[in-house]
Amino acid sequence: MAQQNKKPVQATSLIGVYPGTFDPVTLGHLDIIERAMKVVDHLVIGVADNDGKGPLFPVKERVALMETDIANNKKLHGKSIEVVPFSKLLMKFVEDMNARVIVRGLRAVSDFEYEFQMAGMNSYLNKNIETVFLMAQDKHQFISSRFVKEIARYGGDISHFVTPNAAEALKKKLRL
Repeated sequence: MAQQNKKPVQATSLIGVYPGTFDPVTLGHLDIIERAMKVVDHLVIGVADNDGKGPLFPVKERVALMETDIANNKKLHGKSIEVVPFSKLLMKFVEDMNARVIVRGLRAVSDFEYEFQMAGMNSYLNKNIETVFLMAQDKHQFISSRFVKEIARYGGDISHFVTPNAAEALKKKLRL
């Protein structure tokens, strides 16, 4: 289990899980993490090991990228955050983390239908766990990992969408 800025979690702390593939982590993801830390006492960033999505980076590299980007983010210093890979049903992972909140980021209206369905299904699986939707800042709302990878593949400038750490990792992975 990877940890970052880990403090002992009190039994009464509100624990949230922010799940995703994070392939790679973007500035939009980091924005949602910053916003989530205003809502929860402890945030578990669940890095999904989902080969079905065809990730460019293996899960260990995505965890390492996330840990580095969190460590380099001054707004997150001193916050109670851990980065944990998972390869099970999200609700089972959330329960295992003793979380009461699932954090989901919304970029645009197009995200809402899928996220609404997922929140409904998760509520059916466990009525004691709430899903909280957070909007990314408007300057990050159009960013997606898929677009970042495509722009990088064709040699475009991705510096406005990811941290230097993620940009360098993408260049190495794509051998640019």
